[in-house]
Amino acid sequence: MTAVAEFLTGRPSVLFRKNSTFYFRYDLTYLVLCSVALLAMISTGMRPIFGEWTWWLPVLLPVACYAVMCGHVFAHNAAHGNFPKPVNRLMGEIAGLVVLSRFASWEIIHMRHHQYSDDLDRDPHPNMGGYWKTFFHTLVNVEKQLQQNFLDLHGDTAENRKREKTRALISYATNIVLIACWFRLLGAPGFLLLFVPASIAATLHLIHFNWSTHNGMKGSDFKPVDIDQGIFWFGNRIFFGIYYHDTHHRNTKLFNPMLGALGKIN
Repeated sequence: MTAVAEFLTGRPSVLFRKNSTFYFRYDLTYLVLCSVALLAMISTGMRPIFGEWTWWLPVLLPVACYAVMCGHVFAHNAAHGNFPKPVNRLMGEIAGLVVLSRFASWEIIHMRHHQYSDDLDRDPHPNMGGYWKTFFHTLVNVEKQLQQNFLDLHGDTAENRKREKTRALISYATNIVLIACWFRLLGAPGFLLLFVPASIAATLHLIHFNWSTHNGMKGSDFKPVDIDQGIFWFGNRIFFGIYYHDTHHRNTKLFNPMLGALGKIN
């Protein structure tokens, strides 16, 4: 496999371990591509998908919320290589654009979560007890753990710490341009009435999912658990069994861990 092919199809966490410049090149590639896409949309006068404020637009919000939430579910499965190999990286990248994190961030952070699950010092999103405490800690801790992951792999030196701060700035700049692309593509009505609230709802849901499936509702003994009662029963049926989280940690290759737990697949 050539270096270019590996960069385009390989697992980000593997490339991240092998090459200290991977993340710089990844985000710079996205920064250039998103900038070109944004300029193309502006220069061609492309009309946004939702260019007018219409009364029926908010009716689409549940669909938008479900789509962005599924973006996280699909990014999760792509992180574990659960799509067919020829399209797994592509599916991950598409999902990463929908959820704004971009796939490399999602996959690298999630692999660290599995490596250090419920470790308060090294898990990117450990259970902190209360949901809102976990929520705000996660927002701050994910970037911190992304940088720490680099230092663990490539050396905790002053040069690498400075390098990671620069990488973080590039990542934030890339995200700003990506958000601008979504704004131009959807138009102000679609962006403000659909994409923004759906993204917020999906983030709240993602962190609640992690909190609840690591025994957050018990308030102690934090560990992966399977939940299939009440609203979680419904969530499992529309989100591909995500609340069967203990089963997922035991077998990450199940696209729908609920089916594995119920003995419908091996």
